[in-house]
Amino acid sequence: MSSRAGTETARLRRLRRFGHRRGYTILAAQRPASKVAGGGYMLSLDATFKPVLGDEPIPYSASLDEVEAYLEALEDEA
Repeated sequence: MSSRAGTETARLRRLRRFGHRRGYTILAAQRPASKVAGGGYMLSLDATFKPVLGDEPIPYSASLDEVEAYLEALEDEA
């Protein structure tokens, strides 16, 4: 019997719920481009729609680990 709890997709869903409760949206690149090395995600603030992570130096440059660390840092501040 296999479990999907530890998959990348399940992790992304969990982080999206976590971020949504704090007013953030995780955006994923529709097509992985060769420019997006090791990333593919961007985090934006819902209130202003401004990206706060993963937009520099190119859009969708954050990894899922970086998004998770950013959201966990928000949790530690609260």
